[in-house]
Amino acid sequence: MPHIDPPLLSTLVIFFLINILIAYYLLHRYFKRKHYLQIKIQDLREKINILNTENAKENKNEVALEEKIRRYNKLKEIIEEIGQGLDLESIGDSLTDIAFSLIAGDKGTCILYLLDNQTQKLNLFKTKKEDRNSTIKAKEGDIFDFWVLRHTSPLLIEDIRKDFRFDLEKIETQAYTRPISSLISSPLISEHEFLGILRLDNSLPGFYSQDDLRFLVTINDLGAVALENGELFQRTKDLAIHDELTSLYTKGYFLEALREKCNRGALSQDITFSVLMLDIDYFKNYNDKFGHTSGDIVLKNLSRNITEFFKEANAVISRFGGEEFCIILPSLNKNKACKIADELRERIEKTKIILRKQETHITVSIGVASFPADSSDSHELILKVDKAMYAAKQKGRNRVCAILSS
Repeated sequence: MPHIDPPLLSTLVIFFLINILIAYYLLHRYFKRKHYLQIKIQDLREKINILNTENAKENKNEVALEEKIRRYNKLKEIIEEIGQGLDLESIGDSLTDIAFSLIAGDKGTCILYLLDNQTQKLNLFKTKKEDRNSTIKAKEGDIFDFWVLRHTSPLLIEDIRKDFRFDLEKIETQAYTRPISSLISSPLISEHEFLGILRLDNSLPGFYSQDDLRFLVTINDLGAVALENGELFQRTKDLAIHDELTSLYTKGYFLEALREKCNRGALSQDITFSVLMLDIDYFKNYNDKFGHTSGDIVLKNLSRNITEFFKEANAVISRFGGEEFCIILPSLNKNKACKIADELRERIEKTKIILRKQETHITVSIGVASFPADSSDSHELILKVDKAMYAAKQKGRNRVCAILSS
């Protein structure tokens, strides 16, 4: 083994120690730097995640804002669309179409109920459904509609099974026929008058938002005015075609209905119907004896009697003149019409009428004519049934007559 000089050995030891210290320092610095960089990377990742979350949120808000702007830009079109029609049918169709497409995206179900002012009950009027085979059994509304009706305020339910306001057992019973998890509903109110309810529901929870409900309320504010105008138009139209005293159809409406029925009959060999014309016997005597007010009572009584008698017959009943009435009986030939006319005549004769505390009875003379046996022309048909009615008068009144077909 070679001899190493001690000073040289000391120098070598010092050299190695210095190198070890330098290596240790460098390694320590490297790991410290690495740890610092790892913390920095983790911090940057957290910031990136936060920024991504904020960016996603901003994008979502931007999309929601764009959707909101798109919806409200549609308001002018909505006003025009709803205002185009005056009849309730077209207004109802417009309201459900707009709500179903703009808010629900053609998903789930849209229901429009109208309130019957006499019964104060909701009646199913219009629907739009994603699943056309699904059925809506609650024709007069369910517990959610009753809530809106009672509170006269909008309703948002994100998850029906977690909403404490409603009975879960009743909900599950209803959901069995048509699954519902979320809904929005808003009343249609005009001048403090409750007109109905427009509602959207879906089988998925959380499908609707507060913005959806706010937009539905806006649509309903516009729709309520249109519905009120539609109902006013309908009442005006009804008044135009109904006799003020008897509430039966007017002569003009009857003649138009008869003309249309004859025109349809001309295109088909399967259509048969009959027309009755009846006149109160000696009506002038009632006016002379009891006064004109009593004459009005007689006419109202007879109108109710005829309406009740034909309530299942789908008949068109009109007041044709002062004390004359005309009736279209669908799907009846002359023989059957004469038989029914005689049953009506007997019923009228047996009905008691109280005039000035006196019990009295009236009788009628009835003429019968049929399509196409007597004529296929509406004008000629009226002439023939009128001739038949006068024949009943001439033969002693209180009877039924039909002109023999030539």
